[in-house]
Amino acid sequence: MPQVVTPSGPLVIWMDGTFDAPAAREVAQALARADARLEVRIDLTRVGGFHDVGVAILAQALAGRPHHVDVRGLRTHQLRLLRYLGFVAPTPS
Repeated sequence: MPQVVTPSGPLVIWMDGTFDAPAAREVAQALARADARLEVRIDLTRVGGFHDVGVAILAQALAGRPHHVDVRGLRTHQLRLLRYLGFVAPTPS
């Protein structure tokens, strides 16, 4: 289940464990519930493994967001997938 933190800054949604389809749907739902005016950061640095379908679901959720979302913790393969899906992704963190 995604953890949502808003201490006086950007809304932070973070996950740990495996980022598979169900986990990605939970992040997408948390993102959809967030106020569209908020700065949002998705922290995946604690994720131990990624499923490609989870990354695809994340890309779809990001496409529906009107403002930039900072995604941290993606690895080279996941960044490459996002580029293939039309997103310009930063270097791995």
